[in-house]
Amino acid sequence: MENKVILITGSTDGIGKQAALEFARKGATVLIHGRNPSLGKTVLSEIRKASQNDNVLLYIADFTSLKQVRQLADDILGKNAKLDILVNNAGVYMPRRQLTEDGFEVTFAVNHLAPFLLTNLLLDLLRKSAPSRIINVSSMAHQGARIDLNDLNSTERFDAYDAYSKSKLANLLFTFALADRLNGSSVTVNALHPGVIATKMLRAGFGSMGGRPVEDGAARIAYLVNTTGTERVTGKYFVNDKEQASSSQSRDSKLQNQFWAISEKMVGLSA
Repeated sequence: MENKVILITGSTDGIGKQAALEFARKGATVLIHGRNPSLGKTVLSEIRKASQNDNVLLYIADFTSLKQVRQLADDILGKNAKLDILVNNAGVYMPRRQLTEDGFEVTFAVNHLAPFLLTNLLLDLLRKSAPSRIINVSSMAHQGARIDLNDLNSTERFDAYDAYSKSKLANLLFTFALADRLNGSSVTVNALHPGVIATKMLRAGFGSMGGRPVEDGAARIAYLVNTTGTERVTGKYFVNDKEQASSSQSRDSKLQNQFWAISEKMVGLSA
């Protein structure tokens, strides 16, 4: 992993933090991201000390703000000559419907719109750094979800688990549509289910429900980051380090393209 530059969103806690630590220990330059400056500085110090690697850098952005997502992209582009790996890991589980400053339902905004915008803003750098990889952390929760293009903001009906599962389906629609758009390039994009991991988000959604250690979730990310044999794999969904068929709706190419166009408008990438 030496000479590799890796950005992991949502890496001041849980799976993202563990993955950042492990990549730092392997000698990578790791760009960690969080929304809380105080916590971010604490985690930055912890990872640098535990890994004996000073090439760990902190970026702050609240994913409920598209303005801050754009600023994050600008900061990364301004300070890094290359980006080998982007791990879209940041996510939330919201028990009640809330809106962002941009007027979007928070679960949908943080789990889909923010990584959609960030990835598109960093694509030129990823292409310049090719061969490079994009890894989207989805979830098996997508299997029971259905996307209603007329109610992406959950205005008609809001259920916490339904909103979360739809956002994870959104991750897959984005993954597959992006893989098609990157076809023929040396930038790959894949999605994964990290497992049911004992994180703050799991506790927020399911209380005292148990989960596997964060090391297990980080290992699923590591598999797609640096395992020999995955270099040219793209447009796939992984569970336990194996390709698995995702839901039929996630593989609907017409829906993928419709959803992409709507997402572009929502984040201001198209008129």
